[in-house]
Amino acid sequence: MRIGLMLGDIIGPSSVQEQVQQAVDAERDGFDTAWFGQLFGIDALTITALAGAATSRIELGTGVIPTFPRHPYVMAQQALTVQGAANNRFVLGIGVSHEIVIKSMYGLSYDHPARHMKEYLSVLRPLLHDGRVGFQGELYRTAANLAVPGTKPPQLLLAALAPKMLHLAGAVADGTMLWMSGMKSIEAHVVPLITAAASEAGRPAPRIVAGLPICVTEDIAAGREAAAKVFQMYGQLPNYRRMLDRESAAGPGDVAVVGDEVAVERQLRTLAGVGVTDIVATIYGTGDDRAASVARTRALLKGLLGRI
Repeated sequence: MRIGLMLGDIIGPSSVQEQVQQAVDAERDGFDTAWFGQLFGIDALTITALAGAATSRIELGTGVIPTFPRHPYVMAQQALTVQGAANNRFVLGIGVSHEIVIKSMYGLSYDHPARHMKEYLSVLRPLLHDGRVGFQGELYRTAANLAVPGTKPPQLLLAALAPKMLHLAGAVADGTMLWMSGMKSIEAHVVPLITAAASEAGRPAPRIVAGLPICVTEDIAAGREAAAKVFQMYGQLPNYRRMLDRESAAGPGDVAVVGDEVAVERQLRTLAGVGVTDIVATIYGTGDDRAASVARTRALLKGLLGRI
């Protein structure tokens, strides 16, 4: 199982230069992957391109770019540009986001997200792989060419939680990127659906990237309480709430990976055992010395590289 870090705005406000340095530090420490989310600050594709130019080995990805605000041609154009900047080390993670973001913040329609994504992929994937597309659908009608010399098609991951999205992630994309999904829902819901979809489509086994809060601490109760507070808003978004309900989880604190070094390693090995190919850690701290807690967690993850 590959081990990576979630960087950027999700771990706190930081400048463009600081976020690029986060990627440089992740590469220096040997992490397999580093990811930037698209929140309400720095643009994830832009910062990933800058990080790509500043690093040489680490795989860089977006986790994830909302599709509704960006035409699939624009997304393909940006993605291949990032791929060029990263010397073909880029993974494009996309998703429909949430109704409250798309409808209330952007003022766009959030109708039929599964149909939207199916048509979106029908435009995006051919552009990434073939450099051309001719598609006539209900939502998109696109005939175009695209060429970014020196680039290979980036892997394409879909933020998929519901059955229709998981089917698309397996049958059309290269896998899924999850957030706030616990072991039970991954094993019983995500893995069977996405694996079956990929198999039926004659595609390779899908990549299953699980993003979770991780904290190494002796005080498990305090660690879960901290996660419940830090990541509280994710437990209120309907898409994540449905996955938490599958776990009978009250909130993010119940699915966070928390415990001492032995306990956290055991939980990560369990995730690998049920089919997770990548873990993306959002490291957070707890206790009186949060910085020490963060450092302890990062040290454990570094020590597990190549061992799970």
